[in-house]
Amino acid sequence: MLDTDLINPDKSYDAVLVGAGIMSATLAALLHELDPSMHLLMLERLDEVGSESSAATNNAGTGHAANCELNYTPVQADGTINVSKALEINAAFEQTLEFLASLTEKGRLIPDKFLHLLPHISFVWGRSDVAFLKQRHQKLSSFYAFSSMEWSQDSLEIEEWIPLLMQGRDREQLVAATRIKRGTDVDFGALTSAYLEPLQEIGALDLRTTSEVVDLHRDGDASWVVEFKDQFGSHDVRTPFVFLGAGGNAITLLQKSGIPEGLAYGGFPVSGQWLVCTNSELTEKHNTKVYGKAKVGAPPMSVPHLDRRWIGGKRSLLFGPFAGFSTRFAKKGSRWDLFGSIKKTNLLPMLQVGIKNFDLINYLVEQLQLSNEDRLEMLQEFLPNASNKDWDLSIAGQRVQIIKRTDQGGRLQMGTEVVASKDGSLAALLGASPGASTAVSIMLEVLQRCFRERMASNDWQKRLRTLIPSFGKDLQVNQSLHAEIKKRNNALLNLM
Repeated sequence: MLDTDLINPDKSYDAVLVGAGIMSATLAALLHELDPSMHLLMLERLDEVGSESSAATNNAGTGHAANCELNYTPVQADGTINVSKALEINAAFEQTLEFLASLTEKGRLIPDKFLHLLPHISFVWGRSDVAFLKQRHQKLSSFYAFSSMEWSQDSLEIEEWIPLLMQGRDREQLVAATRIKRGTDVDFGALTSAYLEPLQEIGALDLRTTSEVVDLHRDGDASWVVEFKDQFGSHDVRTPFVFLGAGGNAITLLQKSGIPEGLAYGGFPVSGQWLVCTNSELTEKHNTKVYGKAKVGAPPMSVPHLDRRWIGGKRSLLFGPFAGFSTRFAKKGSRWDLFGSIKKTNLLPMLQVGIKNFDLINYLVEQLQLSNEDRLEMLQEFLPNASNKDWDLSIAGQRVQIIKRTDQGGRLQMGTEVVASKDGSLAALLGASPGASTAVSIMLEVLQRCFRERMASNDWQKRLRTLIPSFGKDLQVNQSLHAEIKKRNNALLNLM
C-alpha cells in the first residue's frame, strides 16, 4: 500500500486504469512500451493485484486457443460446423504469446512463473458427439493453425493420452479424442503481477490498492476527474484517459461516467464452482486439459473440463465449472450490485433477455440444486473412478454476462466487448471468456479506438511491429508468417 503522500502531487496522470487485473495490466504494459514517458495510475479496490477474475482459482487458466473448447465451433442449422470463431480466437492468443515473447526477450518477464506447456484434448463419447468431433477435426485440421491436431478413436491410444479418464470406463463405449500438444496453462494472476512490478520499480506506474473508485465525471472537454476513497480518506485525480477494467464492476462505473455509449448495457452475474483435487497420486497421472461437450440445452459457458493446474506453484486438478448465482458483480462485491445497475435504459432489455433465455434460467436453477453426490456423478462421467474423498468444492469467480439493447430488443452476449466514448477519452471492457487469453488483441482494440492519432504515427507503428511482429497482418491467411511467429514464440516461451 502506497502512502497517500506518494500520489502524483499535481493530481494528474496520462492515464488512469481502474482495476488491477490482467486487462488493465496488459494495457499498462502496452502503453509503457509505446510511450515510456507516460505516467500511469492504477486503482484497485482489493488489497492485492489480480485477485478477482484474474486469480488462478477464479478462472479456467486455459490459454484459450480453441484447441479443445468445443463451444467455439458450434453446429449450424444445416448440420455443418462453423469454425470462424475458433480461427479468430487462435490468432488472438498467438498475438498474446507474441507480446509475452517480446517482453521475455527484453528481460521483463520470466515465462516459467506463469506459463506451462500442457496438451489440450477434446474428449467425447456416444455416437452423435463422436460424429461431431470427427467433423470438427476434419474441418479445423485443414487450417495451418490446427494442422497439428491429432485424432483418435483407439481406446488404447486415448488411454495413453488421458489414463485417468479411461480407467474404469466401459471398453465397449464409443469414444473419441483430439489432441494438440502445444496447449498452455496460464496463471493470469501471476502474469498480472509480472506485468506490473517492473513498471512500479521504474516509477512509470503508481499502483494504489484498497482504493475504490466512487465516481468519475468530465472536467470540461479535455479531461476526466476520477474520485476514489481509501483508508486515508477521499481523493481525486485528473486524466485525459480512463480505462475501466474492473471486471463485473465495469458496468457500474460505465454508468457513473454518463457517456451515452454505456446506456445500452446491463449485466447478469453468474458465479462458478470447481471440484478441486490435490492428491499427488492423481495429479501426477493427469498432465492435460481435457474439455468435453456441454449437455443439450446447456449454455456455452458450461462446457465441462478436467484440468491439470499450477496454482501458487502447486499442482492440482480442477473439474467444472458448476454454475452458481449471486447478485454480486464481483466475488468480493456487494449483494446490491445487480439491483444498483438496473436503470430505465436497460430494464426492458434485461427483461427481454430473461424471457428469450428461459433455458439458461432453467439450467441455472438446476445447477443451484446440485448436491455433492450430483457433482460427483457428473465428475464420474469424465473420471469413472473418482472418489468423493479426493475432491473438495471451491467457489470460483463471478462473471457478468453482457445484456445489450439493440433494435431487435435485449440480447445476451457471450464473450467480451469494448465500449468506448466517441472522443476516445474513456473505454470499458465488459464480459468474460476468453478475455484473458486474448487480452493483447482486446487492448490493441482499445488503443485503436482511444489513441487513434498516436496509433497511426510512425513511432507507435514501428514499436508495435517490434513487440508484435504479426501486427496489422492476418495470421489466418499468411501461413509462412504464422510458422515464423510460432517458432519464435516457442523458443522464447519454452513451448517446445
